[in-house]
Amino acid sequence: MTDRFDVIEAGERGRRRWIGLVVLLALVLVPIVSLVASRDPGPEPLPPATPTPAAIRSLTRIEGAPNILNVQARAKGGDEVIEVVFPDGVRAEVRYPAELGLDEMGSRPFQGAWIDGRYRQFMAPYSGAFEVTRGGEPIRNYAPNVTLWPRQAGSGMYGQVLLFAFGPWRLAMYDRGQGLTFDQRVALAKGLKGRVTKNGYLVLSARKPVRLARPGETVQGMPVGPQLWFGGGAGEMVTLVPTPGCDKHAVPPSVIKGRGRPVDSVCRDDVLVAVTGQQEFRKKAIEGIRVTMK
Repeated sequence: MTDRFDVIEAGERGRRRWIGLVVLLALVLVPIVSLVASRDPGPEPLPPATPTPAAIRSLTRIEGAPNILNVQARAKGGDEVIEVVFPDGVRAEVRYPAELGLDEMGSRPFQGAWIDGRYRQFMAPYSGAFEVTRGGEPIRNYAPNVTLWPRQAGSGMYGQVLLFAFGPWRLAMYDRGQGLTFDQRVALAKGLKGRVTKNGYLVLSARKPVRLARPGETVQGMPVGPQLWFGGGAGEMVTLVPTPGCDKHAVPPSVIKGRGRPVDSVCRDDVLVAVTGQQEFRKKAIEGIRVTMK
């Protein structure tokens, strides 16, 4: 019995020694760990997200907002007449058969440009900002009116998208190939300027290293100078492309040729009129549209 109790007693005494060693070790290690931890700065905290300007954020909430200008036409005989302004600021008068309804189709600007010798194009998405944003949030902003958006699904060779805000207009620049560098995007955001005329047209200007394409300039045979696009989506479309020395050999822009539909074109006062849609619409447009440059 005594041995049994001694064994029990001896066991209890051994456990107390073990517990004492643990406590002592803990008392020694805790200050050491705290000292080491105080010397380790840990990972750098993530920088706060750059706030996106409210004007641009609000556009991501307007689903399907139009990005089209509808101007008031005036009647002239059996025709209608509208005053237009191209993205380079040049004005013109467009006369057309009333049944074509160009004023109701509405127009959008297009402009090609070079940044450090790299060609890019600026177009107004038919469905407005939502066509680019999909109701999401931008990756970053390069200027108060310029945001960067992810590459869109099914965009082929095109990459991320720079979205520019000029008054009510939204212009998209779909990057391509190797893509612009960060510095080039910053220069583009600062160098491309836009103003809206009294009747709502967008006029663009640029400073180095950005250069806007002039009327008549082409890239791979396609016109890239200032243009106005009427209509779009799944419907008929008419484009007006200022082309100095325009003749029957002038090529319609890719937005017309790339739709996979029959295309007709004609030159009117150094402006190429290119049309796609139903045969009757194309016939009336080619025969009836008149453009007078001012």
